[in-house]
Amino acid sequence: MVSRTGSQVVLVALFACASEASFAQQSAIDRVGWLQGCWTSKRGEATVEEQWMAPRGGTMLGMGRTVRGGKTTEYELVLIYVQGGGLAYEAHPSGQSSATFLSVAISDGGIVFENREHDFPQRVGYRRNGADGLQAWIEGEVNGRARRAEFAYQRARCH
Repeated sequence: MVSRTGSQVVLVALFACASEASFAQQSAIDRVGWLQGCWTSKRGEATVEEQWMAPRGGTMLGMGRTVRGGKTTEYELVLIYVQGGGLAYEAHPSGQSSATFLSVAISDGGIVFENREHDFPQRVGYRRNGADGLQAWIEGEVNGRARRAEFAYQRARCH
């Protein structure tokens, strides 16, 4: 039989462990909080934009679009969320099936997600480039050949 004081100690210990686990998960999403805001990249005649909401509730929501000749040619909705001890990147690109990538490297200035089973890309990455720069990339193999696309973003005003 456990005394009332013993039960209270167990409850306090369980609450402390749960709070610590919640803090660890929350800090994983907070470590990529530098993604929040609006970003733009020019690629020839195309403008690529991304906008990320601040981390809250264990998630970040992002959206992106590519505009060429005054028309949206591609778009993507993305959810980054806490999963296990890391983060998941769930992408919903226009005209394609959704795919989930899991974090393989998280730092205060960069993150890389991977899904080796996905056709292309198998990796998605973001890296801070100073206060107002962001380097993003997708990479992997297509028909046995390495392929990589990079996007150099600058912080933009959100409208």
